[in-house]
Amino acid sequence: MADNPKGILYLVATPIGNLADVTFRAVEVLQGVSLIACEDTRHSRPLLERYNIDKPLTALHEHNEEAASAKLLEKLEQGESLALISDAGTPLINDPGFPLVRLAVERGVRVVPVPGACALVAALSVSGLPTSQFAFLGFPPRSSSARRSLLESLVDESNTLIFYESSHRVLEFVKDIAFVFPVQRRIVIARELTKLHETILRCTVAEVVSRIENDPFMEKGEFVVLIEAATRKTKDELTEEQLRVLKLLLGECSVKTASSLAAKVTGARKELLYQAALRLADKTS
Repeated sequence: MADNPKGILYLVATPIGNLADVTFRAVEVLQGVSLIACEDTRHSRPLLERYNIDKPLTALHEHNEEAASAKLLEKLEQGESLALISDAGTPLINDPGFPLVRLAVERGVRVVPVPGACALVAALSVSGLPTSQFAFLGFPPRSSSARRSLLESLVDESNTLIFYESSHRVLEFVKDIAFVFPVQRRIVIARELTKLHETILRCTVAEVVSRIENDPFMEKGEFVVLIEAATRKTKDELTEEQLRVLKLLLGECSVKTASSLAAKVTGARKELLYQAALRLADKTS
């Protein structure tokens, strides 16, 4: 301790629903620090009381984290060890705390992870979608136009896509997914993970809107939304079936419309379909 008189900042993961999911180490660390920083002291108290953790609490949330982080850093530099927790899951994963961690790293304070629950990892593990490569994008934009623009940029993404979404916007979000993504692309909606009404919905983009609209419980709670990645074949070349669909559409639509519709129906890249449509149109002209 003489070589490093500064305290330690522990980033402690907490349960995302079921309070029994806290780790032994998390309890030990929280019992040993001098102060616990949390998003909402009222939200964190039930967990701490359950495990007989009687430590001072201080609020650190998106509205005060710059000022609060500076004060907490002073305590760390004076030798106090602190813990940072969020309302649920792993700190900083779509939660406050980055300014504090950044300051601590810059000032040579040791930052120690105490791993545990994380909603995106829990959802991915049970999704049935590929887990070797994934991209977490947090909460999507609030407006439909911005969401669709983002989703259009991700249609050919080779990673499983993961989003968080609230109960107030989940239906509108999946409607935008259905508008942009190919109908056969798989999608998973994980709702209320580890809680009493945990639900894992696995279906295709073509089915997801009706599945949520027809189940009133699917618009309540907290959601993780996962979308299947584009396959290599989908990205790099057109299959015979994709070309067949394109040819049928060209008999009824313009090149632009046919390629756009074929992209939605087959999952092929719109650029590849458009180029193929131009070639097919030239042959018939």
